[in-house]
Amino acid sequence: MTTAAARASEQRQDEAASSRLGTETTTDETALQTVRRGLALAPEALRGVWITLLLAVIATAGKVVVPIAVQSILDEGIIAPEIPDVGYVAGAAGLAALVLLTTAVSNILMNRRLFRMAETALATLRKRAFRHIHDLSLLTQGTEQRGALVSRVTSDVDTISQFMSFGGIMLVVMSMQLVLATAVMVFYSWPLALVVWICYVPILLIMASLQRRIRARFQTVRAEVGRMLGTVSEALVGSATVRAYGIAGRTRSQQFDRIRSVRDAQFSVLKPQSASFFLSETADGLATAVVIVVGILLGTGALGLDLPGGDLTAGGVIAFVFLVSLFSQPVRMGIEMLSEAQNAIAGWRRVLGVLDTPADVSDPAGGLDPHTGNRLDPAPGVTPLPEGLLDIEVTDLRYSYPTGPEVLHGLTVSLPARSRVAIVGETGSGKTTFAKLLTRMMDPASGQILIGGVPLHLIPYSSLRARVVMVPQEGFLFDTSVAGNLLYGKPDATIDQMQRALDELGLGDWIADLPSGLDTPVGQRGESLSAGERQLVALARAYLVDPDVIVLDEATSAVDPAADVRLQQAIDGLARGRTTITIAHRLSTAERADQIMVLDDGDLVEHGTHAELVDLEDGIYAGLHRSWIAHRETR
Repeated sequence: MTTAAARASEQRQDEAASSRLGTETTTDETALQTVRRGLALAPEALRGVWITLLLAVIATAGKVVVPIAVQSILDEGIIAPEIPDVGYVAGAAGLAALVLLTTAVSNILMNRRLFRMAETALATLRKRAFRHIHDLSLLTQGTEQRGALVSRVTSDVDTISQFMSFGGIMLVVMSMQLVLATAVMVFYSWPLALVVWICYVPILLIMASLQRRIRARFQTVRAEVGRMLGTVSEALVGSATVRAYGIAGRTRSQQFDRIRSVRDAQFSVLKPQSASFFLSETADGLATAVVIVVGILLGTGALGLDLPGGDLTAGGVIAFVFLVSLFSQPVRMGIEMLSEAQNAIAGWRRVLGVLDTPADVSDPAGGLDPHTGNRLDPAPGVTPLPEGLLDIEVTDLRYSYPTGPEVLHGLTVSLPARSRVAIVGETGSGKTTFAKLLTRMMDPASGQILIGGVPLHLIPYSSLRARVVMVPQEGFLFDTSVAGNLLYGKPDATIDQMQRALDELGLGDWIADLPSGLDTPVGQRGESLSAGERQLVALARAYLVDPDVIVLDEATSAVDPAADVRLQQAIDGLARGRTTITIAHRLSTAERADQIMVLDDGDLVEHGTHAELVDLEDGIYAGLHRSWIAHRETR
């Protein structure tokens, strides 16, 4: 495949992935419907809005004082009297200054309220989106790049913030200013007010069409920004692989392609935006010129028209010029605010796309509705795990990924309490899928899992996560200390409890050799530690939980042989008195298990003890074991 073809293929895959996470559910909405839904998700944005609007009305009304004061001072204070009335001029100017001061104070208070309301509301929106993302299954989360997913609760919400903290209320203020300016113009001269509107109406109609284009192009911008962040995040996380394979050039090229795509998308918005600004400036200049010419003609009677409101004084004509500026300002700013609104609507749609994606693996105890914030009712029959030992019953378990064939074909098996079970099989046989289903990281397509006699989908998360723990193949650590990572297993654990757990796992000497012991920082994703050390911390974290059922997904695969011996001893201690399911990367683990499950292409083909299975002449496990023995002897 050529480089260009490879890039095109990657782009199609990225676009397909990013489109799965619910964005298609919002693109058919009107802008107003999107805004209504968005505001419903962040009710703090409308709390006390009437006070904000009152301040906006005061701030807007004060702006008309300038043209009124100019007209009054010219006509009544300067032109009408034989000698300019200085007292009248001073009084009118002072009153105007007082009104403008009140306007400025109202404007400051309005902006403060807007900022507080917007940020409070958007914090709520971020929390709901973040919480809902965690309610989605691992499979659903995997349909979009991590960086692109993060962008939905960061940069996309930021676009909404920029609009809500200024643009939203400014659209209201500018609309009021437009109406107020029109009313004052009609008061002075309705014919001249009509002339101003005639200058603007055709341009406003054209700009409505341009705004539809801007909205569609901002939707593309938000999607491209998400893809760019996804590519950058992926390259940073995989930096070691990038260096190992010497593909820094190709990776940079992919990033530059994404950056250029964002730039081009932004440029595509610039064209209709520039056209809108050009039209508004044209209308402003045209209206000002026409007002001066027609106003003078009306004032001097040169047109020969005897119209009510057709007479204009010199002060009225000058006031009208100020009013045209007051009229054109909301048009110009409105265009800018509408562009921000289209960007915000595009961001809102992406956030709503996340919230519209159903939580396919939800807590039966009931959580929070991402759209209303109300607590959902518990599912009928929800039951915590019973006290005591827990056995596992699996009946006709089936699973298939959305875009692929069935990967588990009717598994039925009983795993008694306190038993140690090893799952073996070739890569792709369904071992990890089975482990994720057992711990409810995903839900099966059909069939049932009972833990302690309770259907898995009816066990509250609080009960399930406290009693059933999975240690994945990669020991993921958070960017904190060793102790901080252990506390993710048991938040209320003391230092003594953590140290005792490490000692019981045989890791006391290891933790003592670290630079700062339990306070040693592990770095982002635990990269300050080796792969084996990360797995040691992950196992200690699971041990600290003290679960009744533990699932180990090749948890010792990244550990060196010396550490493996120590960990196997610790795992033996951890397994004592508990139900333990281990995906066996090394058959030495299977040899010590009470029973072994052999998966082959999604089927449970063999099930028994090591002694039973190793004696099957044509058995899969026997073949794997013979190969392992032969390999071990040749080392």
